[in-house]
Amino acid sequence: MEESVRQCCIICGQEKEFGITIISEFICESCEAEMVRTDVKDEKYPFFIHQLKRIWVQKNA
Repeated sequence: MEESVRQCCIICGQEKEFGITIISEFICESCEAEMVRTDVKDEKYPFFIHQLKRIWVQKNA
């Protein structure tokens, strides 16, 4: 029986089992779903952009 692997979400910082990996960074299912539903005028939108930029900064560091 295979054990679930928990990874730390780059958006919320919590360890979760399910989500997506972009390059080498993990985004949990709930953050992914919230990002997809967030309008560009929403106050949380800049936060998501800032967190996603960390993927590219870490890749190019």
